[in-house]
Amino acid sequence: MRVSMDNTARKPYNSGQRSQSTKVLDMPAPDIYHHVVKNALIKDGWTITHDPYTLTFGQRNVFVDLGAERLVAAERNREKIAVEIKSFHGASEVRDLEMALGQYVFYRSLLARFEPGRKLFLAVPYSIFVSTLDEPIARPVLEDLAVACLAFDPRQEVIVTWTT
Repeated sequence: MRVSMDNTARKPYNSGQRSQSTKVLDMPAPDIYHHVVKNALIKDGWTITHDPYTLTFGQRNVFVDLGAERLVAAERNREKIAVEIKSFHGASEVRDLEMALGQYVFYRSLLARFEPGRKLFLAVPYSIFVSTLDEPIARPVLEDLAVACLAFDPRQEVIVTWTT
């Protein structure tokens, strides 16, 4: 399987004509908190390197919301992350969690094969982190799947907590 990454494609594929051999997923609309998380990462010292972080495997694309990096001064090395943002505005927070975890595990698997040095984070509003991700129903699953999270304050556009 040929694996490549194209982070220059910023527009959704919306041509009405697709060849039989090309299967392209349309880029989804950004989450309502996309700019909030982007600003929070910048305030936290991160440089946004990809918006979105596009992964191309064969003839299919997937779009992680953001790619970012920052210099780790003590090590003179760059720390790289990818961030998938979820608002949890569905009818059920548990169902939203199920969907977010499936997407997270899918993206993490693809990233591990292409760029293993880039860590994936699931970004959620702090209120969701407390009300759903830190609840007894979610904690064991997040722990078993080793989900890295960042919780942000949407009003102040800051990151409140990181879990790895």
